[in-house]
Amino acid sequence: MDMGAALIAIVGVAGTLGGVLLTQRGADRTKQRELELSRAIQEAREDRELRRRSYTDLHRDARQFATALSRHLYVMRDRAVADEDVRTLEEAKDAQRNGWSEAIMIAPGAVLAAASEVNGALTRVYGQVKRQEQGNPRQGETLQTAAEAQQSLWPLIHAMGDAMRHDLGVPGEIRTTLHVAQAGHVGVQDDMPGVAETGTGRRPQA
Repeated sequence: MDMGAALIAIVGVAGTLGGVLLTQRGADRTKQRELELSRAIQEAREDRELRRRSYTDLHRDARQFATALSRHLYVMRDRAVADEDVRTLEEAKDAQRNGWSEAIMIAPGAVLAAASEVNGALTRVYGQVKRQEQGNPRQGETLQTAAEAQQSLWPLIHAMGDAMRHDLGVPGEIRTTLHVAQAGHVGVQDDMPGVAETGTGRRPQA
C-alpha cells in the first residue's frame, strides 16, 4: 500500500470514529437534557403537592379557628367558660398558627399576602374574645363587637382560598357567599344584645 492510500485509509477511519464520537456526544447531550427535564417536572410536581397539602391544612385550620371563636362567644353568652372550652379554643389557635408558620416558608407572594391578612384578623378577633373572657375589654369592645369581628373573618378566608386555588391552577373561585350573610343574621352578634347575662357575669352592651 503506497503512502497516499494509507493516508486515505487513516483519514477514512478517523472520520468514521469522529462521526461515531459526535453522534455519541449528541446522544449523551440529548439524554442529559431529557433527564434534567424529567427531574424538573418531578420537582415541580412535588412542589405543587407540598403547596397543595399546606394550603389545604391552613385553609381548614383557619376555618376551624374562626368557628371555635364563634363557639367561644356562644359559651360566654350562655354560661361560665370551663377549662375544656379554653382548651378547645387554644387547640384551634395552635393548629392555625402551625399551618401559618409552614405557609410562610413555601407560599408565593399573592397567597402569602392573603394568608397574612387572615392570620392578622384571626389574631385580633382572638384577642378581643379573650379580653371579653377575662373581663378586661378595651374601650368600645363588647361581645357584640367581638361577634361582628368574628363574622368578618369569612370573606377573608374565602379570598385566601381563592388565592390558593389560583396558585395551584384550579379553575373557578370559592363563592364568598356560602350562606355567610344568612349565617350572620342568625349568628352570635344578632342575639347577643338581648342576652341578660354572659358567662363572665358581665351584661353585654349593644
